Amino acid sequence: MVNKIIRGLLTIAGLVLGYQAMYYALRLIPIEETINMDLTYTIRITAYIVGAIIGGLILFLFSPKIINKGWQSTFTVEKSLERMPINEIILGAFGLIIGLVIASLISIPINNIPIPWVGNIISLIFYIVLGYLGINLAIKKRDDITNLSNVFKRSNRENKPSKHSGHGIPKVLDTSVIIDGRIFDICKTEFVEGPLIIPHFVLEELRHIADSSDALKRNRGRRGLDILNKIQKELEIPVEISEKDFPNIAEVDSKLLKLAQLLHGKVITNDYNLNKVAEFQGVSVLNINELANAVKPVVLPGEEMIVQVIKDGKESGQGIAYLDDGTMIVVDGGRKYVGETIDVIVTSVLQTAAGRMIFAKPKSASEKVS
Repeated sequence: MVNKIIRGLLTIAGLVLGYQAMYYALRLIPIEETINMDLTYTIRITAYIVGAIIGGLILFLFSPKIINKGWQSTFTVEKSLERMPINEIILGAFGLIIGLVIASLISIPINNIPIPWVGNIISLIFYIVLGYLGINLAIKKRDDITNLSNVFKRSNRENKPSKHSGHGIPKVLDTSVIIDGRIFDICKTEFVEGPLIIPHFVLEELRHIADSSDALKRNRGRRGLDILNKIQKELEIPVEISEKDFPNIAEVDSKLLKLAQLLHGKVITNDYNLNKVAEFQGVSVLNINELANAVKPVVLPGEEMIVQVIKDGKESGQGIAYLDDGTMIVVDGGRKYVGETIDVIVTSVLQTAAGRMIFAKPKSASEKVS
């Protein structure tokens, strides 16, 4: 139905174009207006009708191909727009408007050229060229435009009274640390200075996790998005969304490190493997797990504590217990005390980036506590 309507409109357009073409053709071909004015008038009317019929017939016959090409072009443009981030579409539209406004201003004196059609053709060329340049420049300079908007935002924030005297080094947040949630409490204590940088590709990863069919992943993704909303709404620390992407890099972790290098910032994470890769590439990392281990109470060899052995260890005869903060205690010879609460003596402490591990042994079999 739509194709039929479009074909009808194209046929009408062909009739109009045919009429106009014949009108200008007759102006170029002088017809001697003799005494028989009726004959001259009849020739002109007949020529107009013939021109309109020819134009309409041509577009009617070629309209299926024109319509197919039109739909193909529409689908191509639609697919291209689907692949483009929304910020690029907005910037492209903004650049197009600016280009067309400039072309309109330039066309004002050009349209006054006395030669027929020349001014209109030149104006059309300016509209096409400047519109195209406006779209391309706006997209290619999106980082500069984004930075410009950040300058205005930063200026507004600096004029507002705030507890923060400076923004400090940029901190790029990893997906894992956002989902973890402890970053909100750490920022709330003001131990971390801003700005916090949330990469756009991290937000996309969180969105994909939140849309997962797996209930656990879905809850983790939604928790991460909730944490980001809390940080933006409840904390005074500056939060910026970075639109910078690296299409030639597939891994999100590699993109994080690249972005941190460009911003001369640090990555906040609790991913042990990312921590090691960042050290290798010379990127500074703030590991939440390392911070948590650093603020745990210090335990020295020889100290006594009361623990509940809850399961067997990996090695023969070992038992496993945990402190309230989650620190694992390996009790040598504690396998026979599984399910019981006993006094133990600390023999050694192993500290790693992944966490703290305490090794202990039962104080005495006779000193078990029920």
